[in-house]
Amino acid sequence: MADDVALLLRRAGFGPTAAELAAARRAGYAATLSSLTNPVGPDVGAASAPIPVLGPDPYTRLSSLTDPARPQADRVRQRQIEQIVQWWLDRMIVANHQATEKLVFFWHGHWATSVTKVKSPQLMLAQHRTLRGARDFVDMARRMVVDPALVTWLDGQLNTKDAPNENLGRELFELFLLGIGHYTEQDVKEAGRALTGWKVNLSAEKCVSDPESHDAGGKNILGTTAKFNARSLVDLLLRHEACPRFIASRLWYRYASSTEPIPDAVRDRMVAAFPSPMAMLRVLFQEEAFQATRGSMVKQPIEWVVGAMRQLGLRAAHLDRENFIQIYDWLAGLGQRPLAPPSVGGWPAGAAWLTSAAAQLKISVAGRLASLTKPSRLTPEEVANILCIDTWSDRTYAVLREVRKPELLLALALASPEYQVT
Repeated sequence: MADDVALLLRRAGFGPTAAELAAARRAGYAATLSSLTNPVGPDVGAASAPIPVLGPDPYTRLSSLTDPARPQADRVRQRQIEQIVQWWLDRMIVANHQATEKLVFFWHGHWATSVTKVKSPQLMLAQHRTLRGARDFVDMARRMVVDPALVTWLDGQLNTKDAPNENLGRELFELFLLGIGHYTEQDVKEAGRALTGWKVNLSAEKCVSDPESHDAGGKNILGTTAKFNARSLVDLLLRHEACPRFIASRLWYRYASSTEPIPDAVRDRMVAAFPSPMAMLRVLFQEEAFQATRGSMVKQPIEWVVGAMRQLGLRAAHLDRENFIQIYDWLAGLGQRPLAPPSVGGWPAGAAWLTSAAAQLKISVAGRLASLTKPSRLTPEEVANILCIDTWSDRTYAVLREVRKPELLLALALASPEYQVT
C-alpha cells in the first residue's frame, strides 16, 4: 500500500521528498525496504557533505586552566562545535542513504554523550566516527567502552584501583547493553573495578591504558569470576541473553512506538538478526505490528527540522551564519541539539515534544524556513504534496484554505499535527 511506503520512509529516514516518495511508491514496499536497509554503492548525496576537519583542540596549547589565552580557546571550541552541528544537519539532509543516517543519530541518543561536559569537539567528532564506522553492535560496544568522549562524560578517566568509579559500569548495564533488572549492585561495583586504568589523551583523541591504575585482580560479574578488563567485561555483557532483547526494544521505542511495548514475537525475530542493527530494522519494518503504529509517533525536533529542510530544498551548509545560529539556538530551545543530549539517558520521546512552548517555537522555526524558500502562490493541496502529507484533517484544512500568504501557509503546515506525527 502507498500509505505503508510513506510510513516506512518517514520512520526509517528523516522524511522523504515528494520525488523520493513517488519513486518509492512505484518501486513498492519490498524494493523500498531493501534499498533503505541494504543500500548499494556509495552515498552520492552524503559525499557533498564530507566530515569536517577541525584542527587541534585549542586547549592542548594552554599552559594551564588559568592561561590568559583560555577565553579565546573557549571561543574556538564553540565555533568548532557549531561547525560539527552544521555539517551533521547538512549530512542528514543530503544523504541518499537515509536509513543509515537515521541509525547514526539513533546511536548518538543511545550512547548519549554531551559536549557540555566533554568540552572537546574533537572527541565528540571522534565518537561520531566510531558510531558511523562500527561494523555491527558488537564492534560498536567494544569500541565505545574505551571511547574518550564517553569515558570523559561518565568520569571513567577518574576510575582507578585506589578509587573505583561506578558511573560507566552502571550505564553499560542499565542504558547501553542490558537494561534494568538484569544485574545487581555488586555487579556494578565489580564492573567499575574492571574498567579502571583508562586515561584520556586529548591530543591523540583516544584513551590509553595505565596498567598501574588498573585493578588486575579477579572480579565476579553476573556469576562469572575472571580477571575482567574493559574488553572482556563488554564481551560478557554482549553474550548475555538480555543484550539483543534490550537493543531490539530500544529500536522499537525509537522507530515504532514510544508508548506500546514491543510484541514478544517481534522482539524474538529481531533478536535473531542481532548483532546487525540494520538487519534488525529490516525485520521490524516488515512486521504488521510496525504498520499498526501509524499515527502514533511524534517527530523529534531533529527529525522535524531536517525533514522540513529536505522537503523544502534547503541545505544547512548553505545557510549564512545568522540563519544557522538561529536554527542552532532554536534546536536548543526545542530541547534537541546534536552533541548535547540532556543526560546519559538520551532524549525523551512522544508527547514530551508537544508542549505549548515547543509549539510557539516551532511556528518561529517554520516561519524562518518558509521565508528561506521564498514560495510563490501555494494551495493546501500543493503544500501537502511538498511535505508528503497524505491528507489534511478537516480542522487543519479549514485553517489552511483561508491563508493567502504562501510563507504563512507553509509555516502553518509545518506546525500542523499532520506533519508532526507519523
